[in-house]
Amino acid sequence: MLPDARALDAERALRDLFSGFGSALVAFSGGVDSAYLAWLAHDVLGDRALAVTALSESYPAHHYDLALTLARQAGFPHEVVHTREIDRPEYRANPVNRCYYCKDELYTVLGGVARARGLAVIVDGNNADDRGDYRPGRQAAREAGVRSPLDEVGLDKASIRMLAHRAGLPQWDEPASACLSSRVPYDQPVTPEKLRAIEQAETALRALGFRGCRVRHHDDVARLELPRADLARAVEPETARAIAAAVKAAGFRFVALDIEGYRTGSLNDRIPLRVIG
Repeated sequence: MLPDARALDAERALRDLFSGFGSALVAFSGGVDSAYLAWLAHDVLGDRALAVTALSESYPAHHYDLALTLARQAGFPHEVVHTREIDRPEYRANPVNRCYYCKDELYTVLGGVARARGLAVIVDGNNADDRGDYRPGRQAAREAGVRSPLDEVGLDKASIRMLAHRAGLPQWDEPASACLSSRVPYDQPVTPEKLRAIEQAETALRALGFRGCRVRHHDDVARLELPRADLARAVEPETARAIAAAVKAAGFRFVALDIEGYRTGSLNDRIPLRVIG
């Protein structure tokens, strides 16, 4: 995390950046990064900032609820659109650059909204910590001219959480989340049925008190990645039975607990370095 003084300097730079934009469309997923960005954009630009949430089969309903709640509480302009990346054969085939096709669909839709509303720029919530992971969606963002203000001013995730907490945003400590398709191993088809099973299982795990969990879809097997601090609790007999029943109710036959715990982008481990680099 940046020292408080540097984080506040970055926030001032962020405000100057939005003032220069004049108007903006914020791609608003409901997570802490885009929530903080939408809040700040509205604080600087007022009604000249529009937060837009894109609904699709791969978008977790939990994040949609977070987005709606914050938009109501903060009172900023908010619209909902629908994207159909699941209709694209390239996306359903789930290659290692699947995210490119998702973001290409997203920014095509958001571009139409921005033009219709006369908004000068589209911005997303990528931050300085996102530079190190394999993110093919960044290519789609560059092609669409999308800006990443949090990254541009050097704000990392921890600093964004601190600033979001300072701003009173309920998402400030919300665990990081990605689209549901990220739970399906590469080259295994993405289907609406798989996405529904993943979401149902993860919803059940949150109801059991597990935050920041992932249900990786391996056909009949659900591989659970839980925070390492929760692994001991997960194997307690009563809790283990509750987990197994809830996950099997989502459509899986077997439930496996990954003893390495949750880690971001674990399915990227199998991508050749030549593809990432």
